[in-house]
Amino acid sequence: MAVRPGVLHVTQPVDGGVGAYVATAAADQARRGWRVAVACPPSGRLFDELTASGVPCLPWTAGRAPGPADLVRAAGLAGIVREFAPDVVHLHSSKAGLAGRAVLRGRVPTLFQPHGWSWLAVRGPVAAAALAWERLAARWADRVICVGAGEAGLAGRHGVRGRLVVVRNGVDLRRFPPACPRERAEARARHGIGERTPLAVCVGRVSRQKGQEVLLSAWRRVAARDDQARLAIVGDGPLLPALRSRSEPRVHFTGDVTDVRSWYAAADVIVLPSLWEGLPLTALEALATGRSLVASAVPGLAEVVTGETGALVAPGDAGVLAEALLARLGQPALTAAEGAAAAALAGAFDVDRSLDELAAHTLEALGTGAGAGVGAARSRSRNTFDDRGLARHCQTPWGQ
Repeated sequence: MAVRPGVLHVTQPVDGGVGAYVATAAADQARRGWRVAVACPPSGRLFDELTASGVPCLPWTAGRAPGPADLVRAAGLAGIVREFAPDVVHLHSSKAGLAGRAVLRGRVPTLFQPHGWSWLAVRGPVAAAALAWERLAARWADRVICVGAGEAGLAGRHGVRGRLVVVRNGVDLRRFPPACPRERAEARARHGIGERTPLAVCVGRVSRQKGQEVLLSAWRRVAARDDQARLAIVGDGPLLPALRSRSEPRVHFTGDVTDVRSWYAAADVIVLPSLWEGLPLTALEALATGRSLVASAVPGLAEVVTGETGALVAPGDAGVLAEALLARLGQPALTAAEGAAAAALAGAFDVDRSLDELAAHTLEALGTGAGAGVGAARSRSRNTFDDRGLARHCQTPWGQ
């Protein structure tokens, strides 16, 4: 019998890197002939991409911020699982990881993919509670899918034990080939940037995690020493209004954009000042486009930014970040050499390889292996469960 497992992906984030990952993975599995659906808030770019690829979106209206409503949302997810009756549930990021593992508790084969560990997003007692939860809940996942070696290493160092596997994020090399000089010139003309104007670009959700606050502090120093340099912050997010109000010199905020590639093509250097990461798609897209990178030395980014492709700086250090940017904005030959090295490295992150590895782990979670079939008579008893104990597991005060 041909393999045709039913896979339910669950995610709260519908935009940014997580939303893009889920859309890509779900579409790939649907093309393999699998029965696939995604439980997520019915809005945003993910909903649009699922509609375009023909993958059903099952409304799950979980909010990003934590609160008492999470109990109701978790119960709602239990209903979705009962109705869709998946062979495998794939939980993405911390809110789905919390609700899904609390509800399922191993009764259905479960994959959990943190996309950046939950305890990194919070502080103090809440961070301790988040870490304690991850240590407990790891036993309720047949696989914990880490998007990079750095993410897996963090789990080990913090005592999160379980079946951890690394499936590195990938980039579509067909969509993001190296940008040629003509494309660069056209992108700059489209965005009103002069051919010789030094340009740094930061792509990502405008949030504490992505470090744009630190970047603006660094940029004040850059602008004081280079009166031509410009910075574009590409993306939307909760900190966008506050950062716009700072009125730093020669900074352009684009908000949400549909054509992020044109900003990569226009840039001299891509800057990723994140405070924590998994393995961001923006870094891989910048590599593939052939751009120099300046990034925080955090797990994930440290896997792709080397001495040949750019510079790593201490997270949160605006002074060192400014110096790294000035060194590249003032030396086109340096950014060209680093961009060429980046494009060469990008082949190691081909998305097709990543999707094949993810499919193999999904099948292995069923105990089928890559070449066996999913029996039609598979017992539905694994897909039956109740909500007892839900409140005990879902009152953790964080979400993502």
